[in-house]
Amino acid sequence: MVDDTWSSALHRLWQAASRAEEVAALADDVYAPLLATPGVHLVVGTRWDGKHVLRYMRALSAGSDTPVIVATTRSMPGAAVREPGGEPVVTRSAVDGMDDSMWPEAEFLRQAPGASVVACTFRLDQRGWAALALAVDGTADLSVVESRLTQAVDVIVACHTGILQRGREARRASDDALLAEASLQMDSSLDVEDTLRRVARIAVPAVADGALVHLLRSEGPEFVAATHVAVQQQRALEEAGRHDPWLAALLARRGEDEDTVFLSGAALEGSPFAEAGGTDGGANGGADGGANTTAAGARPAGDGPHPTVVSISTLRARGRVVGSITFVYQRPEARLPDSAFLRSLATRAALAIDNALLYELRRTAVLSLQEHLLPSQLPESVQWDLSASYAVGDPMLDVGGDFYDAVPRPDGSIALLIGDVCGRGAEAAALTGLARHTLRTLLEEGNDPGTALSRLNRALRQERASRFLTAVVATLTPRPDGTALLSTCSAGHPPPLVLRSDGTVSEVLSGGLLLGVLDDVSYESHEELIAPDDTLVLFTDGLTESREAGGAFFESVLPARLSALRGSGAAHIAESLAQQAETFRDSGQDDIALLVARWTGVPPDAGLLPRDPRIEQAALR
Repeated sequence: MVDDTWSSALHRLWQAASRAEEVAALADDVYAPLLATPGVHLVVGTRWDGKHVLRYMRALSAGSDTPVIVATTRSMPGAAVREPGGEPVVTRSAVDGMDDSMWPEAEFLRQAPGASVVACTFRLDQRGWAALALAVDGTADLSVVESRLTQAVDVIVACHTGILQRGREARRASDDALLAEASLQMDSSLDVEDTLRRVARIAVPAVADGALVHLLRSEGPEFVAATHVAVQQQRALEEAGRHDPWLAALLARRGEDEDTVFLSGAALEGSPFAEAGGTDGGANGGADGGANTTAAGARPAGDGPHPTVVSISTLRARGRVVGSITFVYQRPEARLPDSAFLRSLATRAALAIDNALLYELRRTAVLSLQEHLLPSQLPESVQWDLSASYAVGDPMLDVGGDFYDAVPRPDGSIALLIGDVCGRGAEAAALTGLARHTLRTLLEEGNDPGTALSRLNRALRQERASRFLTAVVATLTPRPDGTALLSTCSAGHPPPLVLRSDGTVSEVLSGGLLLGVLDDVSYESHEELIAPDDTLVLFTDGLTESREAGGAFFESVLPARLSALRGSGAAHIAESLAQQAETFRDSGQDDIALLVARWTGVPPDAGLLPRDPRIEQAALR
């Protein structure tokens, strides 16, 4: 015959179990139907941890609506014999024969009518187990009691398993979200120092209470960043990361070990993370339970003291070790991350750090190459004030194709040249070097600007250059009256500007075909006079094509901006225009090169202009 009352109660219990967020919430749905079983007078539930420590006891008697609840941390080594293995264990015993060192429930069971106890012990998880004990009298059908008890235990175990599974899924989803956010945060910067700070910050406090990052150098681990939930503790953590010999020796010993290692208790002896008042590593974190005053970290408010745990993960990227990340935890064991999560986080951090380091190496190499494509210094003379500016516009930092030079010539004149190779990268750099050195050599030999450009064009065609380039060459030849003859020849390059001493700005007439496109191209020069304190400004299209958010180009404001700089030296004009263009532009990533020459002139009564010995020496080099 089917017991509809128990079946309905069991159905309600399964429904409650599917919704419960903790096992304790099932107590009313478990205890009430068990107490409704004929002959059952009392139900006592206990919860134990793996060290045979009683954590919780709940007793409810028939006819009562108010349970007795005891929360404790009582150590009962004798209860070890009751701890179940894999399957639930049902026992029957007499109340009078119970040993209090094994049965804390006895104090309640002895108060209930009847002389027998039916109990079931069952494992909840690897860390703990539980028991349900029923006080029954002689009228009880023990087979029915045992059946209902085991059915109730099945629901409790299933509920606990479901809660753990849902917790693991939620933890996994949270970990995945954190890893995704970590990747975004760490990959959003290619600056080495900024990336290292992000790596240290990303996991605090979500993963750990503190973090230390070290890079692996040839001489050993180098501290680079630290963070902690408490500012005061962060200073101690930074000090430990920089100078603590225990930590330095540990990191050095780990070498290329890929496994994450967790350290606690006695393993932290002599370390900056050792517990104040001892390192027993027990559940209570020390006999006095006092606040930790070392780098281990501040105690979580309202959560009680917890022993310090330290994990160290190797940062490995592209087959090589780049450093290590050390996490410091001051939290319950259940909130510690697992090794798989830490390995994944370390892998992402290592890639971000390695990318930043590689980018830094590339940036250094690019800037070094860029410097070698430009003159190390410009010639000096009392007759002119020369200066140049070069601003890299591409954040990817491929080598640009802009170049400039100033070439003293045997006749006392000076040749100024500026050019721009199409594109970026190694091929553009090679062509830049060829163009600049070819023009420099031809101009040093005394060739006029048109001839120099024509011969460069012929060389490019013979070399089957796949890229074209633009260039402009201007010569300044001193005249006895203090002026200078400006001769300008252009090959498809933006026309230079002349800033007169009165502030007016004019464009130098120029034209000509791009270099490297057609064979046998000739270039014509345009001539005009430059007076003392007039300034010639040569530039690449990165200056004029800088574009603001509204769509206007810097070219539209350049004459007015240049006029406002009248009376300034060449260096100030070059730097100011470059900075203004960078500030102006909202789009456009081309490099900006400027070459500025302010003609100083000579007194009208000085006769023939004396030859400057520095020019002669430069021409002979």
